[in-house]
Amino acid sequence: MMKILLDKIMYEKNLTIRQTSILTGVPKSTIADIASGKISPRLDTLEQLAKGLNVRITDLFEADIK
Repeated sequence: MMKILLDKIMYEKNLTIRQTSILTGVPKSTIADIASGKISPRLDTLEQLAKGLNVRITDLFEADIK
């Protein structure tokens, strides 16, 4: 399973879970679960996160090759 870097991106942008939720339209509980690694987001959720956080979807994944 690929690691989702949501917590790292939120930290870099100095965003709280609440602020991230407002920006992306993704529920706070979902953001908390993704950031803590409890759940893997669906593609549509990843798209929402990337758009709201102004990053590429690929930026949300930990990968050796970008």
